[in-house]
Amino acid sequence: MSSGARDQAVHVRAPGKINVFMKVGALQDDGYHDVATAYQAISLFEEVSARPADDFSVRFSGPIDTRGLATDGSNLAIKAARLLARVADYRGGVALEIEKHVPIAGGMGGGSADAAATLVACDHLWGTGLSRDELHDLAAELGADVPFALMGGTAVGTGRGDQLSPALAQGTFHWVLALADVGLSTPEVYAELDRHRDRHVHDIAPPVEQPTVDIEVLQALRAGDPHQLAEYLYNDLQAPALHLEPSLAATLETGELQGALAGIVSGSGPTVAFLAADQDAALELQVALSASRLTVLRATGPVHGARVVAG
Repeated sequence: MSSGARDQAVHVRAPGKINVFMKVGALQDDGYHDVATAYQAISLFEEVSARPADDFSVRFSGPIDTRGLATDGSNLAIKAARLLARVADYRGGVALEIEKHVPIAGGMGGGSADAAATLVACDHLWGTGLSRDELHDLAAELGADVPFALMGGTAVGTGRGDQLSPALAQGTFHWVLALADVGLSTPEVYAELDRHRDRHVHDIAPPVEQPTVDIEVLQALRAGDPHQLAEYLYNDLQAPALHLEPSLAATLETGELQGALAGIVSGSGPTVAFLAADQDAALELQVALSASRLTVLRATGPVHGARVVAG
C-alpha cells in the first residue's frame, strides 16, 4: 500500500436498486426462500468515504433521516469493513462517512449499497488487492442484495438473490419513486407472504421450489421497451407489503391514474417504483405525484455498480 493510499480518503459510489420482477419460492427448512429476481441499478447513489483509522466507525449525512440507524458493529457497512479486514489480515481500522440518498428500509437496497461501497473503498484504501470475484464472495456473506450493488447494471438474481447473471438492457428506463413515511422489515414481509399463502392455500397455485424470471421480462429489458416491460412488472412480495401497509394501494392507484405505465412495490417495500415512458413523462409524473402530497424522486437505470470516484 502506498503512502498516498494511507493518507487520502477513498470515495466510492454505489447504487440503489429496483426489483422489476420478483418471484419467491416455497419456505425452506432453514427458514429462507429461494428467489428469482430481475434487478436494475438506478441513479440514486450512496456516497461512501473511507479514511484510515485505528478502529471502525461510521457516521451519516445526506437528505435521508438516519437518526434510527445503528453506528455500532451491527451496522452492515461496519460488518463489511471488519469482514474484509479479517480476510485480508489487516490490523488497522477505517472511519466511514456515508452520505445517504437511498431510503432506509424502503426495499431499494440502501444498506446493501453501503456494504458494497465499503468493500470496494477498504480494498482500495488498504491495498488488499482482492479480485472482483473475491469481493463478490464477501458481499454474498453480508446479504442477498450486496453482490448486486457491487455489480450494478441489470441482472438476474437466483438462490437468495446473490447468484447473479448479467442481463442485457438497451437504452435508459425512467423511474419515479414514491417514498413512504414508514419502513417495512424484510423478514416481516416474507413472514406475511408465508401467512398469505397459508390463508389462500386453496385459491392460489403452490409456490415452486426454484422460481425463474419470466422470459418476457428479459426480452423487454433487452429491447429497451418501457411499454413492454410495464406489462410484466411483478413482485410476489407486493401483496404482503400492501397487507402490512394498506396505504400503498392508494399510492399505486394514484401513480397509474397520473400516467405511469405501471407501478410496483420494489423488493420488500414500501417504496413504490413507477415506470414512465420517457424523460418528459417521468417529469410530468413527478410533478403530479408531488402535487398529490407524495414524496417522490426521479431516477434512471441501469447504472454502474460500486466503484471508486474522484472526490
